[in-house]
Amino acid sequence: MKRTKQQSKQRIHLRVRKKISGTPERPRLSVFRSNKAIYCQIIDDNKGHTLVAASSTENGKVAGNKTEQAKAVGQLIAEKAKSAGIETVVFDRGGYLYHGRVKALAEGAREGGLKF
Repeated sequence: MKRTKQQSKQRIHLRVRKKISGTPERPRLSVFRSNKAIYCQIIDDNKGHTLVAASSTENGKVAGNKTEQAKAVGQLIAEKAKSAGIETVVFDRGGYLYHGRVKALAEGAREGGLKF
């Protein structure tokens, strides 16, 4: 049987998650990209808790195209992480290619002061 695009993405995501895990010292920065928005959260996998979350739908619509919105979300998550006392994270691209909006979010988070 032929795999759908969604099944292929799920396989890639599971392959990435085998190698990446968030600890209390270095939690996981997870990214989800939809057609209209981008979401990210910082997760402690030992407890299974979300420590910080941000999205492009938060506090109204961020101006600009989707890539600029993703960069703004990256800076927002970095700002929230700093206030929560989180300095370093492990980046989980969520099965997406490190390109476009996912890359913009990562660059925004780095500019905001997160280390990964």
